[in-house]
Amino acid sequence: MANQATREIRNIAVVGHGGGGKTTLVESLLVAAGAIGAAGSVEKGTAVCDYEPEERAHQQSLWSAVASLEHGSAHVSFIDTPGYPDFLGRALPSLAAVEAVAVVVDARSGIQTTTRRMMEAAAARGLARLVIVNKIDAPDLDLGALVESLREVFGSECLPVNLPAPGRERVVDCFFEPDPSAATEFSSVEEAQSRVVDQAVEMDEELMETFLEQGEVSAEELHGAFRSALVAGHLVPVCFASAASGAGIDLLLDVLARLMPGPADVDPRAFSAPDGSAVEVAPDPSADVLADVFRVTIDPFVGRLSAFRIHSGTITRDTQLHVDDGRKPFKVGHLFRLQGKEHVEIEAGLPGDICAVAKVDEIGYGAVLHAAGGPDAPRPDSVPLPDAMYGLAVQAKTRGDEQKLSDTLSKLAAEDPSFHVEHSTATRETVIRGLGELHLRMMLERMKERYHVEVETRPPRIPYRETITAPAEGHHRHKKQTGGAGQFGEVFLRVEPMGRGGGFEFVDNIVGGVIPSQFVPAVEKGIRQVLETGAIAGYRMDDVKVTVYDGKHHPVDSKEIAFVTAGKKAFLDAVSRARPIVLEPVVDLEVTIPQDKMGDIAGDLSGKRGRVGGTESLAGGYVAISGQAPLSELTRYQTELKSVTAGAGSYTMGFSHYDPVPRPIQEKLMAEFKPVADED
Repeated sequence: MANQATREIRNIAVVGHGGGGKTTLVESLLVAAGAIGAAGSVEKGTAVCDYEPEERAHQQSLWSAVASLEHGSAHVSFIDTPGYPDFLGRALPSLAAVEAVAVVVDARSGIQTTTRRMMEAAAARGLARLVIVNKIDAPDLDLGALVESLREVFGSECLPVNLPAPGRERVVDCFFEPDPSAATEFSSVEEAQSRVVDQAVEMDEELMETFLEQGEVSAEELHGAFRSALVAGHLVPVCFASAASGAGIDLLLDVLARLMPGPADVDPRAFSAPDGSAVEVAPDPSADVLADVFRVTIDPFVGRLSAFRIHSGTITRDTQLHVDDGRKPFKVGHLFRLQGKEHVEIEAGLPGDICAVAKVDEIGYGAVLHAAGGPDAPRPDSVPLPDAMYGLAVQAKTRGDEQKLSDTLSKLAAEDPSFHVEHSTATRETVIRGLGELHLRMMLERMKERYHVEVETRPPRIPYRETITAPAEGHHRHKKQTGGAGQFGEVFLRVEPMGRGGGFEFVDNIVGGVIPSQFVPAVEKGIRQVLETGAIAGYRMDDVKVTVYDGKHHPVDSKEIAFVTAGKKAFLDAVSRARPIVLEPVVDLEVTIPQDKMGDIAGDLSGKRGRVGGTESLAGGYVAISGQAPLSELTRYQTELKSVTAGAGSYTMGFSHYDPVPRPIQEKLMAEFKPVADED
């Protein structure tokens, strides 16, 4: 059972599009609650939640940050998230640590890309949602029209619980202690209250009957029905505020502390055992500890700091915890509550608390902290993250920095779940991938400023493949005399194309010992060297069957190196006769865009040798276009899509299959290929 302390916890992710004032809003709430003495400034680099050097330099949130306050009996923790689409992969993990999401909408610009995507993600996870219309003191606003737009895009359950007064210097309460005579800029207190009550009581049949018979319900009953409707997604309250002027901040504090659900009001996060069975989790402080990590930061001086949400049990400074399925526990030496960059040491963390530990290198993003070690560690349901599509090939600018670069990339990947590092054997490159050009630019800046590693970048090579389309035979005699013992090996073989995805098959049809059995693996080794490095354009060769059927050897001069070379060159000879082709990767693509951009995007895909497979209308005037296109045509698609749709478009893609490249492209790739000459 949850104790009283857990019942008073409120965990809220503050999300929304960049520039909407999320960080300033959290700052104003902290000041109003007395958690900090004076408001910091994003522009001056003094805000509690924007403390990373690059955030101060660019005056925008780039990472999620935790801060908390006390209001009445409630302990409210905020996770302030970055808002630009390139940093969605850093914002979405916070949804695993909260029961409610506050979606901040800029009153001037209205619903934008991240607003829509975070609302959808929160709804998909069954989180309570609250819309905060910020910057209501801006000139020339039609807030009534904005509310209608919210209801059109996100549903009729979006209802104001307070309203701006004329002049928008203050906000009028429509829920806690409504004054029907109070003047508002649009609608009325009575109408707003009636809509909210009607929506809330629909969740309780008995309460609805009472309301219909008596025309009213008690404040306590209404609060309970309101929270039930909120948890069920049947009601999405809309609040108005100005973080800059302070209008509506006190009312917003009341809504957050008194109406938002806590850990005891919602279904616990789903965990499963290794066999897939559900693990029962309850916010019980006396149960076994179960927590999961949603944020990791690595400071060159402080070390690794891991922020986690406790789902059950109590963690103290002496608690022994296991990480995932590790058998060796670590002891919690210091337990912290985070206030931006400040680490406030606490005695214990209860179910619902957001805490942190430092200098435990085994803890990574998504790790589970629990009391029992071994292979039976439970796993939480994962938060879906956008695919890292935008890539750059990197290499150390300074010779000798290769290991330092590798270590730095590992640290950056540990901090950011949407940043990936690939070491491609096909293209022999180190490729970093992120959600866009801005994302990777900020990572390169962090690499340089924090870890003092500079790199050279270029677009990554496309992982083309080579194959053959006809059977053929090849032969090579390798003979080398150096004055002493020589080298001799002769190989006859045939090649055949296999079906796409067939890989490589080697068949030994040698009879009579013309090639001694100890040298046959050397022949295969030579063939595999060609498979790795390519025969016509420098790309890995696939889907080939090779049969070695004849050859010759010398009792003195034959040795392994001779048959490696003979096998390699016999294979190259056969491939040259087998009508070799270059294959290119084709990806499945789904592009989500405003409906008025559909013609532009469909035409652009056709110009990229793509095929449009279908379209689907979405809420809010968006449409999803599905199709396929060659990966080589999409190397700058993220930037191009952003330009065409003014940042409102997004896309996902995944590998589909390989197709032959057009002849002009194959000829170009073959002309650029410079194979390394063998020593004869």
